Amino acid sequence: MLAPVQLLSATRQNLWRLTLIRTLVLAAQAGSVGIAYAFDLLPLPWFQLCVTLGFSMLLCAFTAIRLRTTWPVTELEYALQLACDLFIHSALLYFSGGSTNPFVSYYLVPLTIAAVTLPWRFSVVLSGIALTLYTLLMMQSYPLDAGAFFREKLQIYGMWLSFALSAAVITFFATKMAHELRRQEELRALRREEGLRDQQLLAVATQAAGAAHELGTPLSTMSVLLKEMRRDHLDPELQDDLSVLQDQVKLCKETLQQLVRAAEANRRLAIEEQEVTDWLNEALNRWHLMRPEATYRFQCLGHAPVPRLAPPPDLTQALLNLLNNAADACPEGLEVCLDWDAVDLTISIRDHGPGVPLAIAEQIGKPFFTTKGKGFGLGLFLSKASVTRAGGSVKLYSHEDGGTLTELRLPRVARGNENE
Repeated sequence: MLAPVQLLSATRQNLWRLTLIRTLVLAAQAGSVGIAYAFDLLPLPWFQLCVTLGFSMLLCAFTAIRLRTTWPVTELEYALQLACDLFIHSALLYFSGGSTNPFVSYYLVPLTIAAVTLPWRFSVVLSGIALTLYTLLMMQSYPLDAGAFFREKLQIYGMWLSFALSAAVITFFATKMAHELRRQEELRALRREEGLRDQQLLAVATQAAGAAHELGTPLSTMSVLLKEMRRDHLDPELQDDLSVLQDQVKLCKETLQQLVRAAEANRRLAIEEQEVTDWLNEALNRWHLMRPEATYRFQCLGHAPVPRLAPPPDLTQALLNLLNNAADACPEGLEVCLDWDAVDLTISIRDHGPGVPLAIAEQIGKPFFTTKGKGFGLGLFLSKASVTRAGGSVKLYSHEDGGTLTELRLPRVARGNENE
């Protein structure tokens, strides 16, 4: 799993862009030398210039081949590539007028790229190299024999062309490099946030596993006592209440047993595929058994054929948590809608409660934050985490007619619990 990350690293992307810059500049340099040779504009050492341009072409080809490998691109290698550009540019200047060549200002392009994309120590070293080479060109260069008027015209037009080339390179390429670095920083920040969320989930899961183990004994005791109470007390009203309690205890025991089966299924990666309508109806029936006081209306808005999915157990639990949140806001008249298109499945849950307060909208869904007088503030947090793992999203909106609209969106093929 390391190779794809390396292929997308900021330094690798920047080296690709540097190679593109080098290729474009090489084409411009070769074209200038070719025009000067064809029209006999200047008496230049053509052989030495061709050798230097040939070396630059080999460096471009070598770098392009090297970037197709999976070896990581380090900042040191990137700095050495920029240093090679400085030396090649200096060699071309040496054979074409030295410090009097108007293209001497192109030294600023590699230095600007280094300042934008590399740590300051590399920029300082490259600036020192460029200054040293420029100083040597002022002291020694191949003499350029040309008339004063022609040399002045060449200087003026060359300065304009050098400025235009440098401005274009800095504007279009250095800006893209800086954007790539910012994007990488955003990705790292996102990974840090996901890592923190995973640590919180691990802590919650550890506590949940301990609680599930401890709840087995008291639930069994409650089940036995409820059976004895139903046998000893024949009052019809009390019998009805005891029957409800017995169903609730049975549901709790089944939930704990399902946790154990789900963990075993996850280890075996045994997740059953089914139609989304069957999965949703099963979840709604299970939820209504837990919340018999709630009333709801279910609508299926999608058209045949009904999509299939393989929902992991935690995705079903996430849906139950969202339904419980809606019932806590207002248990009467819940509206559950199912729809789908070519890409996504959408489950909408609307309650008629007070809605989402704007003052705390950003806090909702964070761990241990709750707007209720009871609970731990973990239901929506765990639901969002489970849905995100399945490749979907959960969003809450204040409905224009009052209440809250909870939108659960899933891909047509839910990922489940992958071992990446």
